[in-house]
Amino acid sequence: MKDRFWDANEAFEYYLDNIRQFGWKTEVGTKKISNVGFYITNPAKNEIRTPERKWSKEYAEAEWQWYLSGNRQVSKLGEIYGKVPVIWEKMANSVGDVNSNYGWQWQREHQIDYVVSELKANPNSRRAAISIYDGKEWPTYRKDTPCTFAIHFSIASSHLNMTVMMRSNDLWFGFCNDQYCFSELQKLIAERLSIPIGEYYHFVCDLHLYERHF
Repeated sequence: MKDRFWDANEAFEYYLDNIRQFGWKTEVGTKKISNVGFYITNPAKNEIRTPERKWSKEYAEAEWQWYLSGNRQVSKLGEIYGKVPVIWEKMANSVGDVNSNYGWQWQREHQIDYVVSELKANPNSRRAAISIYDGKEWPTYRKDTPCTFAIHFSIASSHLNMTVMMRSNDLWFGFCNDQYCFSELQKLIAERLSIPIGEYYHFVCDLHLYERHF
């Protein structure tokens, strides 16, 4: 299986074809492949151009700005984008909060500041990681379980590399918008370190498509 791609769109098209042809059909209405990992060598090229997908940069950017706000209220996304997508409304709790606002997650305990200070102090550090999914918080995950375990950053050849580790990723919606926000985060941290971005490695335990997309 191919594991290195020029940009996000090339990765999307490859795995769209792969899952449609070879994915295992599950009892929950998906086709999936398991334990998938691949490199995106130019993560700044984060737009999905495949006509069939009809990807909206406007929406992906709105989601990124929502994350930057650190406000996990879905109403905040509505203010930025003009409306709240149904999927987020379904995930919100009784007061309108979600766990899967990754910006809220990485701002807890100032995790971005920690990553930057750790790599400034020691460019060879292996500790520069942001935690999102936390099994110790499972009682709060009844309606909304974060799909991302963690994001790890490292410096190699004076470039900032990033690894994203996910338990679950819907290729059609999730990957296309997630990779945009993660690569924007990689750029943000690289700018704070005053170094260029390097590669982005994306690992997923369960990469899937829903039935309407296969």
